[in-house]
Amino acid sequence: MSTPLATATTTPPGTDSTAPVRLAHLDAHAYRDWIASGQATVIIPAGAFEQHGPHLPLGTDAILSTAIAEAVAARIGAKVAEPLSYGYKSQQKSGGGNHLAGTISLDAAAVIATTRCLVTGFLAQGVRHIVILNGHYENYQFLYEGVDLALRDLGLGSDAERSVLLLSYWDFVSEQTLATVYPAGFPGWDIEHGGVLETSLMLHLNPGMVDMGRAVSHPPAILPRFDRLPVVAARTPATGCLSAPDGSDAQKGRLLFEQVVADLAADVAAELGADVRPAAAPAGRESVAHAAAGTPSGQFLPTP
Repeated sequence: MSTPLATATTTPPGTDSTAPVRLAHLDAHAYRDWIASGQATVIIPAGAFEQHGPHLPLGTDAILSTAIAEAVAARIGAKVAEPLSYGYKSQQKSGGGNHLAGTISLDAAAVIATTRCLVTGFLAQGVRHIVILNGHYENYQFLYEGVDLALRDLGLGSDAERSVLLLSYWDFVSEQTLATVYPAGFPGWDIEHGGVLETSLMLHLNPGMVDMGRAVSHPPAILPRFDRLPVVAARTPATGCLSAPDGSDAQKGRLLFEQVVADLAADVAAELGADVRPAAAPAGRESVAHAAAGTPSGQFLPTP
């Protein structure tokens, strides 16, 4: 049986406020019509499959970068591509080390090649801007190299109107927010792995994936100022966390999330000439954590 054709509208599919933010939730024709506007911006979250201690899931980096990407996309009228859920090798001084159970990593060539293919593909199809939103410390330089090679492949120089922005979300945490989240003093980004920032964000975004009953209090890791290979495994705390999640809570996570999303959206919008929309009500938030972790779409995150 045939069905009536949909009534034509003047709003291209994928551009109204009720349209899905995730590109994977669009059909091919809606995607085609969206990029035909000539102003399409795609945000690619980048994470890792990496241990974050006994209390956080292995997909934490991808879950958090995807959550922030979706919130930013909703503010600036962008769409979010599927996350890079595997990242470059965990380093002992920033992620506990690639030797730990649960950490499955890519080598540099794989991260570079994947980034190169994605950036080339989206720009070649008419996407105007790409934002790579990184959530795994060790990824950055290899994401950068992939972008640089893709732009060279496409012949895009400094005078090109199309562009790629590369950023890590923690660079947008303000000093005021740090002072609130770490009243005893910020220990430094180099050992903030499985600690207060990631734990608090997860408690805000998806508390069902956090088990604070398994969290362990221990002193921050003390690591040398050099890398030794093979690693000396005993230098990594037994938990795999480089600092303890002591004092983590959903209220701190909400502060971190809302402040980072607001500042990141403002900076990206200013750079790309986009408008910033008001923040959506928390009850309308998409299930970014479940989506990044492979849960079927259409579910919603609990709001702390």
